[in-house]
Amino acid sequence: MSIASDLIRGHTDTIILAHLLKADSYGYEINRAIQQKTDNQYELKEATLYTAFRRLEENGCIVSYWGDENTGARRRYYSISSEGRKTYDKLKKEWEIAKKIIDKLIDEESKKNE
Repeated sequence: MSIASDLIRGHTDTIILAHLLKADSYGYEINRAIQQKTDNQYELKEATLYTAFRRLEENGCIVSYWGDENTGARRRYYSISSEGRKTYDKLKKEWEIAKKIIDKLIDEESKKNE
């Protein structure tokens, strides 16, 4: 069973910021980590990922820089800023509230059907 993209799509920024809390990273690495954490049930589309990077950078949540790779193509790395940490905390709280509300709504509906 794959995870419904619509349920997750609105949380792309939160997912990216959560990954960057641990360490600076680049697009492919972040997407690979998402796939691994979800047992290949979810993958961000490249366009979605890079649109989120642009939005987060414009909002001051992340900064980008070019890596110093000795082999292969240079990678653009992303680092979370202090504003990004604040945004992550806010988004995570919003998610926790939304999850509680959805859980209540689903539980109420399932009780009615019993």
